[in-house]
Amino acid sequence: MSTATVTLSTTTVYPETSASAFELAAELGYDGVELMVGIDPLSTDVDAIEKLSDYHGVRVLSVHAPVLLVTPNIWGTDPWDKLKRSAEAALQLGADTVVVHPPFRWQKEYGAGFEAGIRELNRTTGVIFAVENMFPWRSRVGSLQMYLPSWDPTDRDYDHLTLDLSHASTAQQHSLDLMHEWGDRLRHVHLTDGRGSYKDEHFLPGEGDQNAWELVEQLGRQGFDGHIVLEVSTRRARSRHERAEMLEEALTNTRKFYEKGLVRR
Repeated sequence: MSTATVTLSTTTVYPETSASAFELAAELGYDGVELMVGIDPLSTDVDAIEKLSDYHGVRVLSVHAPVLLVTPNIWGTDPWDKLKRSAEAALQLGADTVVVHPPFRWQKEYGAGFEAGIRELNRTTGVIFAVENMFPWRSRVGSLQMYLPSWDPTDRDYDHLTLDLSHASTAQQHSLDLMHEWGDRLRHVHLTDGRGSYKDEHFLPGEGDQNAWELVEQLGRQGFDGHIVLEVSTRRARSRHERAEMLEEALTNTRKFYEKGLVRR
């Protein structure tokens, strides 16, 4: 029976580097890592990441494309080239999934062809492109729709989706509802949490309003066999030891609740 893998995003160790994520993933027993391209200079060097993966014996199982607001020039400026390079990186590293955000509203041409383009990449590259749920940008004075064709992928024509619990909280949605609505289109999970703030908080799972552990249990009950990725902020950690304790507890609980769901199938 196929089961989910529990992996560590390289963003979790910030302000440490991607190298630290590999070290901690090996030390704590994660099944692999998700490489966030652009989080630091090392993350953009695929050959160096491959050596790091081999050295620590930690697989790269997914790649997050450099499509953030803070990575406009990583791997060029053409968004389709970025996605193609992400697929090439995934294949070189042995990963099977590329996570991608929907286009920003000023990327009109890219946005107009995004759904068809993602379908074509899924058909031709040999990796899964899983589009991530985002959120309206909110402030005390209102909200802005910053993504095309939408921040919510529920009603869009995507084959595979990534569920980010912190993004759902920021959008004032419920991740359990999204999981049920998406059905078998759900292929990838960013396990984190939020408390409904207009900020994208990325708390540890269980610290917010998304019923994170209930969701993980239901993933087990449904036989979800994709990647469950810890994508959290540990910047409040006062030391490497404290960061490791946070991530070890999250790993233990993720496996516990997923296995509880398997037992109840």
